[in-house]
Amino acid sequence: MIALSLAEIAAVVGGQTHDIPDPSVQVTGPVVRDSREVAPGSLFVAFVGERVDGHDFAAQVIEAGAAAVLASRPVGVPAIVVEDVQTALGALARHVVRRLGATLVALTGSAGKTSTKDLIAQVLGRKAPTVFTPGSLNNEIGLPLTALSATEETRFLVLEMGARGIGHIRYLTELTPPRIGLVLNVGTAHIGEFGGREQIAQAKGELVEALPAADEGGIAVLNADDPLVRAMASRTKAKVVLFGESAEADVRAENVRLTDSGQPSFRLHTPSGASDVTMRLYGEHHVSNALAAAAVAHELGMSAEEIATALSEAGSLSRWRMEVTERPDGVTIVNDAYNANPESMRAALRALAAMGKGRRTWAVLGKMAELGDEALAEHDAVGRLAVRLNVSKLVAVGGIEASWLQLGAYNEGSWGEESVHVSDAQAAIDLLRSELRPGDVVLVKASRSVGLESVAQALAETGAEGEVAAR
Repeated sequence: MIALSLAEIAAVVGGQTHDIPDPSVQVTGPVVRDSREVAPGSLFVAFVGERVDGHDFAAQVIEAGAAAVLASRPVGVPAIVVEDVQTALGALARHVVRRLGATLVALTGSAGKTSTKDLIAQVLGRKAPTVFTPGSLNNEIGLPLTALSATEETRFLVLEMGARGIGHIRYLTELTPPRIGLVLNVGTAHIGEFGGREQIAQAKGELVEALPAADEGGIAVLNADDPLVRAMASRTKAKVVLFGESAEADVRAENVRLTDSGQPSFRLHTPSGASDVTMRLYGEHHVSNALAAAAVAHELGMSAEEIATALSEAGSLSRWRMEVTERPDGVTIVNDAYNANPESMRAALRALAAMGKGRRTWAVLGKMAELGDEALAEHDAVGRLAVRLNVSKLVAVGGIEASWLQLGAYNEGSWGEESVHVSDAQAAIDLLRSELRPGDVVLVKASRSVGLESVAQALAETGAEGEVAAR
């Protein structure tokens, strides 16, 4: 964080200093909520969770070098005491962002947020120092913590914004007001909580409503291929830039294809030129993500050639998102188990089909959460798609939702041993360890709550042990 005195922080957040002998002491280290991440000069934020109370670690973090604790009650060590820690954290982030000279880029969407954020960060990072959301810490706590990690040298601040209801993104934009806002898509993720795609579009569009007008530098980057996103142009006074495969897009892709290994290749067109891209990431869905990143980078002054080079060299920065492991015996493990919704599930299955041409493919799938009344239909559709894509083996893992996946496959024509329903992750591991053959490709994907990353990790470790899987 930029250096601030404890007295200045207390004034910004409306707090009282307690047990602070010298209020002029500056916070020069990171602002953290995890006591294990404390460094000399840190500000430790004491949240009260369901199982852990951060206030209990106050003495420990001060001993580790923290300058003070941001707390909701006195803790017997240097602290700034506020009425609500989360509100205070947001106020501090807003203050720091206003002092920064950085361009703030915010993005949202139903699918692909984290992958696109990682691409934007890698592209812009070639131009100037860039700070970006780690993983998918995109809520009212993760977002201000990311903003507070910026320094005086930061020129681009790339923030992912998530929402579980109307008003959530509006609140986040008040904490960290963006100059560039990107909306990727409106899908069915969290549809059970929102109530419908129109409500999701309403929530996502709060981002473009928060942008400055065009004459003040505001830019709305919208997906030309998604009608609900494209319609958001009427909700902003910012300059509108369209990306996509549509001929009307300002930044678009032509000649899209997948390499033999399932990596997308295309001709990138921008208003200032064109250049070829072959990505290191897997799956055709990354073309849209790459175009979104390209549109942002182009608006910030990068050429088509610079953008294409950066996209071609960019990798995955976040765990368990199409994370590919090649075992010594030739088995390929695709760990995409961080989360799942119908759109990302379909994209992952298509990537599996492309990667597995001429090889035996396995789709190890579990529950997609928060789909409400659409859950049965969406799980059934995913099971059917696995059959249409000629996936060799479907392993549905878990309870009722997994049975719907298998039922969809069965009704689409999957018979015999082509699909199987197992109770849990360990059962899936046991099955795959006994049946995998050299050269197989395995996709593992489900909502985060299912914990299927353990399947991918166990299979990767098995391969590292030598011939265990083959036997």
